[in-house]
Amino acid sequence: MPYDESLVALVRETVMIALKIALPILGAGVVIGLVVSIIQSVTSIQDQTLTFVPKIVVMMVVLILLTPWIFMRLTDFAARLFWVGIPTGSG
Repeated sequence: MPYDESLVALVRETVMIALKIALPILGAGVVIGLVVSIIQSVTSIQDQTLTFVPKIVVMMVVLILLTPWIFMRLTDFAARLFWVGIPTGSG
């Protein structure tokens, strides 16, 4: 099936933007989950909410702190997409 290379570039750029936005938030959740799991194994506390609540809190704090950066990335992508044309993958 033939495809347009600009469409492939658009999909690639979209996926990369999504990964760049999600990575810090998910990374914070993984790090806090690891720290809480180590603390749980050292203290022999096996409560499931003990891992869930800190992860949610830290991920929300990271999301709030990164909101301006996320907004900047999305508006830059939208501007390049709608006003300049198909992104070339240079950003």
